[in-house]
Amino acid sequence: MIELFPPKKLRGRIRIPGDKSLSHRGLILGALAEGLTRLENLSPGQDVASTLHVLRRLGCSIERTGGTVLVKGKGVAGFEEPAAPLNCGNSGTTTRLLIGVLTTQPIFSVLTGDRSLSRRPMSRVVAPLEKMGARIWGREHHSRLPLAILGGTLHGTHHTLPVASAQVKTALLLAGLRAEGETVVTEPAQSRDHTERLFSWLGLPFQKNGHTVRIRPASVPGFSLNIPGDFSSAAYFLALGTIHPNADIWIDRVNLNPTRTGFLQILQEMGALLEVEEIASVPEPVGAVRVRSSQLKNLEVPADKIPNLIDELPLLAVVATQAEGTLVVHGAAELRVKESDRIATLVKGLRKMGAAIEEFADGFAVTGPTPLLGASVRSFGDHRIAMSLSVAALVAKGGTRLQGDRWVRISYPAFFEDLKQLSEEK
Repeated sequence: MIELFPPKKLRGRIRIPGDKSLSHRGLILGALAEGLTRLENLSPGQDVASTLHVLRRLGCSIERTGGTVLVKGKGVAGFEEPAAPLNCGNSGTTTRLLIGVLTTQPIFSVLTGDRSLSRRPMSRVVAPLEKMGARIWGREHHSRLPLAILGGTLHGTHHTLPVASAQVKTALLLAGLRAEGETVVTEPAQSRDHTERLFSWLGLPFQKNGHTVRIRPASVPGFSLNIPGDFSSAAYFLALGTIHPNADIWIDRVNLNPTRTGFLQILQEMGALLEVEEIASVPEPVGAVRVRSSQLKNLEVPADKIPNLIDELPLLAVVATQAEGTLVVHGAAELRVKESDRIATLVKGLRKMGAAIEEFADGFAVTGPTPLLGASVRSFGDHRIAMSLSVAALVAKGGTRLQGDRWVRISYPAFFEDLKQLSEEK
């Protein structure tokens, strides 16, 4: 448990830990590569540690030296059969991406996870892989962990996804590196494109046309990647900077991939005082963002923005409590099957703090501005709920007691230390 109080002001520059999505992909592609891969600024969160742990159990040599991680690649078919189940912890990304990889390896493996992960659906990944010839067994018609996988030869297939999902798309593209023929994935909307950017940067036989991507079998070269700061983690400081009455914050070297910055775009449309300076563009756009105290107006979030905003929606609800008018979110039913039911847990926490929030089956509506009051709230084992309610606490009157603050270690272990750094008198 941690107790949080609103600071008088927020000032300074911070550097966000490495991007979680890029860290997962960098480790997995490095493990599949021919030769050595060097990763700088790998995410320190427990989710990425789960990917690293599983890859080591599959025979990969991964070493840390200071801020550098060295991965000795096993090649696209070189994983070793593990003697025991592979524990993915709380990480859905680890699980879904490795399902795609393991279906093509000539080994038998079993994926497990913690109680929360074992409740999360895997059928969106399993079903299309089965179309390619994958052999996967698990609970509830192969939709829940543990999953047993007998790897083998897959056949390239054209997949049309019912819901835009970067994790599903990436799992299929990773499988396509070993599948016979061409693997094609079409999404109804653009999801995060980190995998596509990495495939193109590495020179793989990859094509993209609109929302359709194609990959043919290929070997992966070793590479060096300096991972920028995680935008989803930076979003908490962007939100805090806009709604705190006395804030001026710079966030350095953060990922500005447009498929990740939907939250930034929505804040701008709401009237946030933001400045963006891009310093690099390949393989990902990277730059600095300045945020200052702002007067905001709520809006209705367009449905096509939801896929690139999904992780930040609970945080957006917190911002909306301090903005004028009503914020409306629909088309976000996926929030129900994250680490917690994020719609239900968010509504419960914000209502305890005095917010005017209405719950829908696929979203919520928040009316503001409403003064928030310190309260006793819970994270429900969800790192994003923990950090979102922490931001609310820093603009609330009085102290807020947060139960389950330890869950921030999933993605951002130094979150509370960085908050303290910005709130210290300068």
